[in-house]
Amino acid sequence: MLNEERRRAILDLLHRQGRVLVTELSTHFDTSQVTIRKDLELLHAQGLLHRSHGGALPAREGALEDPTLREKEKLHSQEKMRIAENAASRVKEGQVIILDSGTTTTAIARALRSFQNLTIITNAVNIAAELSGTAVEVILTGGTLRKNSFSLVGPIAEETLRRLSADLLFLGVDGFDPHYGLSTPNLLEAKVNRVMVEIAKHTFAVCDSSKFGRRSLSQIAPPSAIHEVITDRGIAKSDLRNLKQAGIEVTLV
Repeated sequence: MLNEERRRAILDLLHRQGRVLVTELSTHFDTSQVTIRKDLELLHAQGLLHRSHGGALPAREGALEDPTLREKEKLHSQEKMRIAENAASRVKEGQVIILDSGTTTTAIARALRSFQNLTIITNAVNIAAELSGTAVEVILTGGTLRKNSFSLVGPIAEETLRRLSADLLFLGVDGFDPHYGLSTPNLLEAKVNRVMVEIAKHTFAVCDSSKFGRRSLSQIAPPSAIHEVITDRGIAKSDLRNLKQAGIEVTLV
């Protein structure tokens, strides 16, 4: 079988199965795992699939794709839980924390409910609800409600944030390209997130590995604006290498 034929067959299998594994492809095509990895890296570079740990997933959605919070909650829930637990372990009593909207940051909010002396700034209505009835002080930005994400955006949210300062920001994103930076499909959300980065002393990007190698419509910040990344072990080696080369500390959970 020619290289091009094998790669087309890999894409066909991916379309039918929803994912492919290096070990299974190696057996199926009776070729080495090194060759299969090269095939997957090439197809990833062409945007035809997304390389993941041990295999590949279908190519990412378009840059305008904006799923609802409830749709996102169904995806990668175990990975998000581990990321949230690690993020919460970085928080100390007496700090001021920013949580933007998203399912991973919502999981972080749940992990912080037991704190006794903590202030959380958020633009997410659902996160404020998660923390109600706890000792955590919540500052909600105000603004215009985005129904897809339960987030508050617009000039009111931005102006509120500019009057505040925080120790840590945990920023969940829709896309993280190690060369381009962090991005989201909504322009107003990106502007609010950008102000969050500006007022925080230390910024964590918290995202599962499916978000890497993907660009959404609007850039939030370049990679240089991020201090640390907390993600799962499914991240592609090439993405991990690029993050480290950019000087970003990476924690795998």
